[in-house]
Parts: sequence; C-alpha cells; structure tokens
Amino acid sequence: MRRLGISVYPNHVPMEKIIEYIDLAAKYGFSRIFTCLISASDKSTEEVVDEFKKMLKVANKHGMEVIADLDPTVFKNLNASIQDLKVFKEMGLSGIRLDMGFSGFEETVMTFNEYGLKVELNMSNGTKYVDNILSNKPNMANLYGCHNFYPHVYTGLSYKHFIACSKQFKELGIKTAAFVNSHNADHGPWPVNEGICTLEEHRNLPIEVQAKHLWATGLIDDVIIANAFASEEELIALSKLNRDKLEFRVELTKGISEIEKKIILEEFHFSRGDVSDYVVRSTQSRVKYKGTPFPPLNTPDIEPGDILIESDLYTRYAGELQVAIKEMKNSGKTNVVAKIIPEERFLLDYIEPWGKFGFKEKE
Repeated sequence: MRRLGISVYPNHVPMEKIIEYIDLAAKYGFSRIFTCLISASDKSTEEVVDEFKKMLKVANKHGMEVIADLDPTVFKNLNASIQDLKVFKEMGLSGIRLDMGFSGFEETVMTFNEYGLKVELNMSNGTKYVDNILSNKPNMANLYGCHNFYPHVYTGLSYKHFIACSKQFKELGIKTAAFVNSHNADHGPWPVNEGICTLEEHRNLPIEVQAKHLWATGLIDDVIIANAFASEEELIALSKLNRDKLEFRVELTKGISEIEKKIILEEFHFSRGDVSDYVVRSTQSRVKYKGTPFPPLNTPDIEPGDILIESDLYTRYAGELQVAIKEMKNSGKTNVVAKIIPEERFLLDYIEPWGKFGFKEKE
C-alpha cells in the first residue's frame, strides 16, 4: 500500500503549529510522519522527550506512523541501546530511522525489539550495507528503507544513483520511501533550506508531479513531504493523486465531442504490448464505440504529449486513443483532442507495455 507523509521538526516552531499541521494532514489521508531527533539534540533529554510525547500523542490519535531520524549520539543521549529501545516506544514513536548505521549486526538485533518498532535504513548510500544486514538475518517485518533529503540546491541525488539505490531495497522486498519538496514550506531540520527533496531534478517541480514521478518508477512506496509546512492546497493536490496508476493532467481541445471527452477521462486505458516509438496505443475505445461518428475536426501536426483520437477516415482505427511520444506530420485523419500539461510530459517514459494509465482534466 502506497502512503503519503509529512515531516515535522519540534525544535524549530511552536508545538501548537505542529499539532495543527498534523491534524490537517490527517484530514487529507496522510498516514506517515518523519521527524528528527538529531536536530533536537541542543535541548535537554527531558525537554526533548516531553516535547515529542505531546506531538506523538496527537499523531497516534490519528493512527499515523511516526519514524524519527537518529544517529548513535541520540542513543547515548537518551540512554537507549540496541537491546533496549523502550524510550522510543514511551515517546510514542512507531520506529527509528538510522541516518548513520552500525555494523549490520546491531540493526538486525533492533528489528527483534519487543515493541514492534520499525527500523528504517538510509537508502541513499549505494553500498552493500543492506546486504550485510540481511546476511545477519533480521526480522524483515520490521525493516524499512528511506532515502535522504537534500536542503542545499544541486546536492540532491542523481536519477541514475536514485534508481540503483532504490532497486537494491525494492528487490529485497523492503518497504521504501523518498521525499518531495513543498514550495510553501519554510523550514526543515537544518538552517539551510533551498527546497528539500531526494531527487535534485524534483526541486522546482510541482509537488504532485514529484510524487507521481516517484510512484511511476515502481520503486517507492511512501512519499513524504520533507519540509514544513506544506500548504493545504499542496496537501489536497497530493491526496487526490491516484497512487496505483499514472494519471496525466490534460487540457482538452475546445470543441471536442462528448464521446471524445468520455473516452479521454472515463475509459480504462492501457498500452498495447506491441509498442511503437511514436505513440502509446489504447485500443479498446475503437471496439466499444465502433460505428460512432468521429469526424476529422482538429488535425494539426502532432507534438509529444498530444492526446489523439483517430477519425472515421482511418476506418477500422476510428475511435482509437493514442498518446504522441514524438513529433509527427498529421495526415489530416487524426484528431488532436487534448494535451498533457508540459510539466508531466516526461512521465510518458514510464508507460510500459501493458501499463495502465489515465487522464484528469486540469483544474
């Protein structure tokens, strides 16, 4: 099951604002929270624990899973050990994320903790760390993976490295997570805040496009907003996303028929297995609407991201929906009925043979 999450940083803003944000995110179906115990280390242990308990009580009321980032110094400060994670359970945490890991054996011991706390590993390093942990026989049910985020512009992960690291974890059956950037938020755990995300190429993209991209890779389960506080509009946009199927936002061509609009927005689309370099073909509409008139009304030359429906002049192909991948000359027989918005056209690369996809009209 794919989930949405937020991040909160009690060391940086009043607790009342954090609680309001948690309540708002829960309202829109967010079910994960990332937080950071490392950046809270300038406070006394008692202050940290008390502050986190207040926040986590609210999160637990909503049934949200809360995982806190920590390193070995946090263990020392809170008098925790690999055999004793009680303090984290008493705070109300669901799990701990190891920003800096141990040798591989210690992590496996922690996965057998008596409280059922999740142990989340750093996914972004690209080493054999996770293989070492698995060789020590962990409790897989309590093992997660989560990428880093990068507040400094140009320091985020390259796409190639992101894919390689994500495959390491996903192919082992470990639940994965990565971060996206809110354009409304103004803080993270550290003083630098030039947008916070996992993939560098996401830094300036709309937040919902970032999330679509992560899910489209097939390698990420949970998408978490790294910075706080995302706007209510951003939370709503993410909550409306189809988490299981890639859906493109489109601008419909003026004057298209109701049948063409229905084919675009309501019919079930999947790519034929015999793929073309030029178009993605969704052919069931030509079967369902056989005999329906599809006159040629808007037949300009074709650009990538154009949504096409074949006219009657293509006889047996009439009513077939296609998505253009490349520029093409229009024979005058193909209607351009909509266009995928520019920010999402790169996602066409993620429609695989037999892949399912859909469209939503841009609001």
